[in-house]
Amino acid sequence: MRLSGLYRYPVKSLRGEALDVMEIGARGPLHDRHWMLVNQEGRFLTQREHPRMALVRPLVTEQGLRLRAPGREDLELSPESEEDLEVQVWRDHCLARVMNPEADRWLSDFLAVSVRLVYLPEDRIRQVDRDYANPGEQVGFADGFPFLLISQASLDDLNRRMGLNLPMERFRPNLVVDGCEPYAEDGWKRIRIGDLSFRVVKPCSRCVIPTVNPETGEREGNEPLKTLMSYRKKGNNVYFGQNLIHDAPGRLRTGMTVEVLE
Repeated sequence: MRLSGLYRYPVKSLRGEALDVMEIGARGPLHDRHWMLVNQEGRFLTQREHPRMALVRPLVTEQGLRLRAPGREDLELSPESEEDLEVQVWRDHCLARVMNPEADRWLSDFLAVSVRLVYLPEDRIRQVDRDYANPGEQVGFADGFPFLLISQASLDDLNRRMGLNLPMERFRPNLVVDGCEPYAEDGWKRIRIGDLSFRVVKPCSRCVIPTVNPETGEREGNEPLKTLMSYRKKGNNVYFGQNLIHDAPGRLRTGMTVEVLE
């Protein structure tokens, strides 16, 4: 098996980017979900409620961020605020830093909803759920875990069942593995990629985001959820992919060998 894809999402629920090399820090992929959009009360916003967010492409720069969107001039951003804001990601609350008022205006105008752009300073720690993680293990603004892994074979099988050809981008993984059987990742407990080891801690329950076409920023029917519900439903949830926690920082590169340890 090999690592066939690497993705990160600098701003939670905005467009992601494919990488050939990924630096891994304490929170997971460097700059992954380092920024986030919140409403005026500090609650996180996602494509679940605002599918148009898929059209905004953030690019990490030395100064901070560059934002791109159809019909808009690029916006170059650096941190220009010292305002802290308590923010909420599901049941978690943490103290974030407001990025830049200009970003708030640019994003609010494009999305037609009042938003603020915040980031998680390096000295702030968001603890991964202790039901699955050790004390001190961190995550950025991802829903819950530092990594999401999906095998290419699993997506190929899903597409075959649907008679469609949805791209992996719809499912927003960090790691894509090639060379295994469909859903083999469901049975893994520990893996190694290159020199880095990972714990496979929890299947990923899916929401409506995979129904959003990232090219149009619009929902397109009820696939892939309809098909996933026919064979990947357990209780009230539908599962596709696995959440991982890394054991140490390091570097990943596409093409690396993937080894199942347990």
